[in-house]
Amino acid sequence: MSTKSNSQTKEERVTKFLKLQGQTNQSPYLIDVEKAEGIYIWDKAGKRYMDMIAGVAVNNIGHRHPKVIKAIQQQLDKHLHVMVYGEYIQDSQLALAENLASILPNSLSCSYIVNSGTEANEAAIKLAKRYTGRQEIISCKNSYHGSTHGSLSVTGNKEKQSSFKPLLPNVQFIEFNNIESLNIITEKSACVIIETIQGDAGLVKPTQEFISTLREKCTATGTLLIFDEVQVGMGRTGKMFAFEHYNVIPDILTLGKALGGGMPIGAFISSKKIMYSLTHNPMLGHITTFGGHPINCAAANACINVLKEENWIDKAEQKGQLLENILSQASEIKEIRRAGLFFAIEMESADKVAQVVNNCLDKGLIGFWFLSTPTAFRLSPPLSITEEEINMAGEIIFSCI
Repeated sequence: MSTKSNSQTKEERVTKFLKLQGQTNQSPYLIDVEKAEGIYIWDKAGKRYMDMIAGVAVNNIGHRHPKVIKAIQQQLDKHLHVMVYGEYIQDSQLALAENLASILPNSLSCSYIVNSGTEANEAAIKLAKRYTGRQEIISCKNSYHGSTHGSLSVTGNKEKQSSFKPLLPNVQFIEFNNIESLNIITEKSACVIIETIQGDAGLVKPTQEFISTLREKCTATGTLLIFDEVQVGMGRTGKMFAFEHYNVIPDILTLGKALGGGMPIGAFISSKKIMYSLTHNPMLGHITTFGGHPINCAAANACINVLKEENWIDKAEQKGQLLENILSQASEIKEIRRAGLFFAIEMESADKVAQVVNNCLDKGLIGFWFLSTPTAFRLSPPLSITEEEINMAGEIIFSCI
């Protein structure tokens, strides 16, 4: 940090932040970050925060994991960007693709590395349209797939779409967990894109019957099934991938957020046969300059190795249950919806949610909102959190309700 930055008051930095950086909302948290390590973030005044959202399900292995830092440093000594994606053979890209193939079913063995989760979803939709030759896209009501135009087009939130029309045409929406609504999937449908577990809707799990019937319907009509696991992948739900809970395999899988171990990255993954359709007629069906950046790939590869080596995923359900047990004693909580270490805590009102989240922040614990579920707040702590830290976090949250 520069001397000039050190000499600035927080008020001066807040003023510059609000003036010089585009804002996503009218009331940002404004934590003035100095450093982060493990499950903690420190501000410039030395206050420590328990990061119980992990950068919104990004830092699944905690902040600055030593193996990720080491992988980044080793790659820095070799090279940074050398060419647009897909032209040169690069060690970190190849190692990541090989590692992904090692933890996925054989039908998901071909990876295309991009820059973010929303780009992965955009590209997955393009891939489905190109492979099937069809134009109709089917998504779910109350879904969230990203903020770029294509991803926004398949996000089931009319309020968020309304100011950015026209969006993609030929998009239809089914109801999550409504088997009857699956009848709109026909031989005209290129794909169904669906969150394996709905996140922004306030953590809604599919029933086994719904997700199995969805798979059968897609197979019968030749419609590609896309599972968006940008938020719930990489161990968050107690399995490496959420679809493993349901014994249903998609045709295309999208990843982002936690994949990079704290670095920005995304991926869409399919079979070689399906993926090859982007290579010809026309060639360059999807292109990206910085996708597969060697630093980000090195970090992602290290992140996967950490998740393979540690037993954090196996313990996610146990740890999640521990925190749920603590919070369930609070009478003002209407419902706790949970998948592993991903929580939606339902309160009586949006005002009550704001009160709890703000009180937690004052006491040094970071929770967060859902975009489309104002009556619930989210928790998604690093999988590396200890039982002692869970107890501590539970006590803080309980005291703020």
